[in-house]
Amino acid sequence: MAKDVIIACDFASRQQTLDFLDRFEGSRKPFVKIGMELFYAEGPDIVREIKRRGHPIFLDLKLHDIPNTVRKSMKVLSGLDIDMCNVHAAGTIEMMRAAVEGLTREDGTRPLLIAVTQLTSTSEERMQQELLIGASINDTIVKYAQNAREAGLDGVVCSPLEAAMVKNACGPEFLTITPGIRFADAAADDQVRITTPARAREIGSDYIVVGRPVTAAPDPVAAYRRCLLEFLQQE
Repeated sequence: MAKDVIIACDFASRQQTLDFLDRFEGSRKPFVKIGMELFYAEGPDIVREIKRRGHPIFLDLKLHDIPNTVRKSMKVLSGLDIDMCNVHAAGTIEMMRAAVEGLTREDGTRPLLIAVTQLTSTSEERMQQELLIGASINDTIVKYAQNAREAGLDGVVCSPLEAAMVKNACGPEFLTITPGIRFADAAADDQVRITTPARAREIGSDYIVVGRPVTAAPDPVAAYRRCLLEFLQQE
């Protein structure tokens, strides 16, 4: 898959989501992220509806459980026509391998599977003091990425600040999906490790995930086009 901008549709209801996507009628169909809030509110039918409208979908449920539970859950998700989904890398190599097994259909196909390294709201201080992870945040993210590659995953979620390190450790084909994107003239909100779309492109992100800078913009279509221009250098 080519590099792309993914819009985080973090809305509370089907109607809010579809009203938002209606604004893109007649223009490029954006790649969209469906997170826990929307999926838990509306269930798999919202995935089917958005896919029917022609949007690529990243189903962002961050599975993290014992390997058998993750395997069975991924088998369910494999029946949805999604393009990407994820787990938490902290669940261990065994759990991630189980996720790959469950997600792979009988014909051998599956969506892209990626692993969350550390959330972009997590600072090194919090990681070390609250999670008792003694290594640096950079070393932890690289190790989690290497574990994901060993388990057979396609890439990881990391902040754009770590994308180059992940590429160096895991190879250029290993995907980096990077939230924590803000325009240079926007507020950081609750994100800690952030950068701009243009800088994410320079660092080597394959996909950027953009939420409030697009969804809360006065003109979301214009904000999305700005992301495309800065990240992909295209409109």
